[in-house]
Amino acid sequence: MAITDINEYAHLTDADVEALGAELDALRREIEADRGERDVRYLRRTILAQRALEVAGRLALFGSHRRSLWLLGTGSLALAKIIENMELGHNVMHGQWDWMNDPEVHSTTWEWDMVCASPHWKHSHNYIHHKYTNVIGMDHDVGYKTLRVTRDEPWQAKRAIQPVTNLLLAAGFEWGIGLHDLEIADVIAGKKSKEVAIPQIKEFLRKIGKQVGKDYVLFPALTGPNFVHTLTANVTANVIRNVWAYVVIFCGHFPDGAEKFTADTLDDETPGQWYLRQMLGSANFNAGPAMAFMSGNLCYQIEHHLYPDLPSNRLADISVRVRELCDKYDLPYTTGSLWVQYLKTLRTINKLALPDRFLRDTADDAPETASERRFAGLDKAMGLKTAIGEVRRRRRLRRRAGRA
Repeated sequence: MAITDINEYAHLTDADVEALGAELDALRREIEADRGERDVRYLRRTILAQRALEVAGRLALFGSHRRSLWLLGTGSLALAKIIENMELGHNVMHGQWDWMNDPEVHSTTWEWDMVCASPHWKHSHNYIHHKYTNVIGMDHDVGYKTLRVTRDEPWQAKRAIQPVTNLLLAAGFEWGIGLHDLEIADVIAGKKSKEVAIPQIKEFLRKIGKQVGKDYVLFPALTGPNFVHTLTANVTANVIRNVWAYVVIFCGHFPDGAEKFTADTLDDETPGQWYLRQMLGSANFNAGPAMAFMSGNLCYQIEHHLYPDLPSNRLADISVRVRELCDKYDLPYTTGSLWVQYLKTLRTINKLALPDRFLRDTADDAPETASERRFAGLDKAMGLKTAIGEVRRRRRLRRRAGRA
């Protein structure tokens, strides 16, 4: 089952957790006080680069009957869409740049280049996901109500096809995100009123009309005889953006070490415990400056969850300090290469398509599902990172003994 007592799982006292929270609060205040011109320059250059890539891509597609220009146009457009989605749209709508008081880059005014309407995303993501991060039954991003990614969700026959569902979700990720907050199944079941649902559905349909009209009618039509070539280029650019966003998001939420929690952990949750839940429920992947930029700096998912409204260009520096705190409190800092993190996620998705009787690890000590019970019999004075290492060492010894 998921973690029910976050302090016990983390092997920290109440005083330890509050001290950790105080240090993270101090780090926030330090970054807030230091925001200024260099951050503004970063944002302006990002917007300029994104717009230049989009214009270059659109212009190249006027000659899209030539393979070289089709590839150039598609590649430039895909890069522009990735930057707009990850480094601009996601981060602007988190309020990371609201301190500038610029209506062009304010969380209340930004509308991004994808079929999901921004108000729907801000509700499902900024409010529900970031407030109830990885809390079973409350954070709808745990599997997106489509995939089983923890044993805390009972197996159902429909999960048997989730390896295929996962591929479809990757290719059409913007559509999955767009439908996420509508909760159509709840509307059909009567759990969500039509008075709330119908205006949302109408807004979603308007956004679909705008996106489909722009990418699949207007811009292809502007290229005249190259309509079909431009249409396929736009479809390809959107799929590339979708797959990349899916990989980045999944690597930050579903690899080994991104823990899940029961609703009990929210009872009287302190600010320090909220910070701790973000640290234990998120995962990073290793990235250089270019990959960090193309991921919207969500390679620093742990830091983003700690400070979702601080500028993304500061997360690399923040990560150094967060690692130091993890070492100080003997907490794990979950990270790895992009492909290792994704392969772990893919293993979980494919494995949990099977009924529990086919699974080897226990529900309290599996790579994708853990609880404080995994440490039964260990010295309670042992820190969490050390305790996890000891549990893994004992598991390896048992498996070797079983093969002997």
